[in-house]
Amino acid sequence: MSAPHTAFELDRARMRAAFERASAGYEAAARLQVQVADELLARLAGFRFAPRVVLDLGAGTGRVTRELKRRYPRALVVALDLAAAMLREARRHQRPWRRFARVCGDALRLPLADGSVDVVFSSLMLQWCQPPDAAFAEVRRVLKPGGFFGFSTFGMATLHELRSAWAQADGYNHVNHFADVQEVGDALVRAGLTEPVLDVDRLELAYPDTVSLMRDLKAVGAHNVTAGRPRALTGRARLARMQAAYERERRPAGLPATWEVIYGASWGAAGRHAVPASGGIARIAPGSIGRSRR
Repeated sequence: MSAPHTAFELDRARMRAAFERASAGYEAAARLQVQVADELLARLAGFRFAPRVVLDLGAGTGRVTRELKRRYPRALVVALDLAAAMLREARRHQRPWRRFARVCGDALRLPLADGSVDVVFSSLMLQWCQPPDAAFAEVRRVLKPGGFFGFSTFGMATLHELRSAWAQADGYNHVNHFADVQEVGDALVRAGLTEPVLDVDRLELAYPDTVSLMRDLKAVGAHNVTAGRPRALTGRARLARMQAAYERERRPAGLPATWEVIYGASWGAAGRHAVPASGGIARIAPGSIGRSRR
């Protein structure tokens, strides 16, 4: 097994391959991703942007990119994703009168010029950049000084039931690491992004069994790609131990799976008017970002 400090390092090649394989069936399985992206889009409605360039960072199949282009028809809207197959699927969301650019690239090394983007939108991609510092630094680099960054990412309580059940079965990592809200806020500040505003929401889905949960995770490309993952096939005995442990969480609706979602907003180097904050981070109730006026 890997040493503790390296056990949660992500294998980006395996991650890319997982999303490539998941691309064709991604939208049919991505009910949670759609819900979170729609919430994040609703929060953008509170800001009166007139951007020239909008980046959908981790665009996947382009469903959200299409909405961004509808909302900002005069802007150059760019769908950027690590997986080329996802961007091929995004062609289905193109419209002759509302076309957007598609760019295959890594959030850790954005193929964009410094200070070239007015708005960066990123929904449920940053959990694949752990720690998020490098991705935030790239967002800071490509944002114009007064640019806006709105994002969502999974928090540390995500899939805690599955993580706990596997911990009772063996000593390997079976669930990726997710940052807590303080880690995310600190990383934003370290990157030089200004006036961070963060809040946390929790969603819970119910599954009839663990197989259904793991099938859903596989369908959206959410494989375990940490260095501490088991390198051989999981034996029946370990799988049975995990399932028995998870069964102790069963409720009338089924087996619960928690998803902790961190929503965030921040600005480029120039910032905006000060936001009351404690420790550099302002925490507000879910939905409040969308009601802000700047």
